[in-house]
Amino acid sequence: MSVHSDIRKVTTHVLQEMKRKNQKIAMLTAYDYSNAKIIDDTGIDIILVGDSASNVMAGYDSTLPITLDNMIYHAASVVRGVKRALVVVDLPFGTYQSNSKLALSSAIKIMKKTGAGAIKIEGGLEVKDSIKRILTAGIPVMGHLGLTPQSIHKFGTYVVRAQEEEEAAKLIADAHLLEDLGCFAIVLEKVPATLATQVAQEVKIPIIGIGAGNVDGQVLVLHDMLGITQEFSPRFLRRYANLDDIITKAVVQYIDDVKSEDFPNESEQY
Repeated sequence: MSVHSDIRKVTTHVLQEMKRKNQKIAMLTAYDYSNAKIIDDTGIDIILVGDSASNVMAGYDSTLPITLDNMIYHAASVVRGVKRALVVVDLPFGTYQSNSKLALSSAIKIMKKTGAGAIKIEGGLEVKDSIKRILTAGIPVMGHLGLTPQSIHKFGTYVVRAQEEEEAAKLIADAHLLEDLGCFAIVLEKVPATLATQVAQEVKIPIIGIGAGNVDGQVLVLHDMLGITQEFSPRFLRRYANLDDIITKAVVQYIDDVKSEDFPNESEQY
């Protein structure tokens, strides 16, 4: 029997119980009320209001431009559609990296204005003070290691991270640090599966993978897995639908029906 089959709300405690009982955690992104409501009703465990909204909702080529106010708008919209999943919100670039007081202020704004359940921060040792201050205020924090898209200009590429021994050792150390600080889970993005498995075995908190092999759970961007976005095709992405094709066909049919005066027909008029 699932840990959370009879509960109304998924919490950080529930997620840690799921790991303890070896029950996999399913996580997807959402950025608006309608999609959040649909996927919450399916029984998804975590909904991430990701800074990937910068790409799939606003059309930027990185996650860097999205603002704290943008994230608050998307997160509040999502929370209004969710009854059961844990809603986690990304702290966007520039709101936590170098100033722990600013990090706390940013996290508090998200929690107060959206009603979300937790925030997510990219990085390890370099953002230790920010994570510590946020956790001290009682705000749950999900970590994010491996490929950290907010650091794209530092790495210069979206290739697999931690393939070299030194970077792999730092990732393992950072994972232990995040656990020791009190993070309730960690996203591992685009790292070798064997390394991700080692991390998942060494820490007691859930490890959520995206391009990181079969760990405690998985996360995908909703628009990617539904085939709304077509230009992004990494190895780890499985498309469960092709909505780009379905939507295109529906809109083309609508245009044809309007222009041929087939729509509206007599039964569709007052």
